[in-house]
Amino acid sequence: MDPIQRAAFLEEDQEMEDAHSVAAAGGDTEAKDGVVEHYVCFSCVDGELYELDVGNMHPIHHGRSSPDSLLQDAARVIKNMIAEYPDSINFNVMALSKK
Repeated sequence: MDPIQRAAFLEEDQEMEDAHSVAAAGGDTEAKDGVVEHYVCFSCVDGELYELDVGNMHPIHHGRSSPDSLLQDAARVIKNMIAEYPDSINFNVMALSKK
């Protein structure tokens, strides 16, 4: 599938929706007003690692990467983010990849 087809498939996938609903309802943390939660995506483009974050107007460049090292490169950046907020429990990570 191309990216548009994959997005449409995931939007319509009831099993994914059910799994998300169970995970969201199963947490022990009470929702708080003013908490800003959003998705961040890491992508390798032309041998470079970029972070796509809705909180930023432009992609954030994180250096060299490749399809083979994308997971490790993104993990390095994520570990640095977590290190900045060591007491936070507001981090979740999901990887979508080919089988």
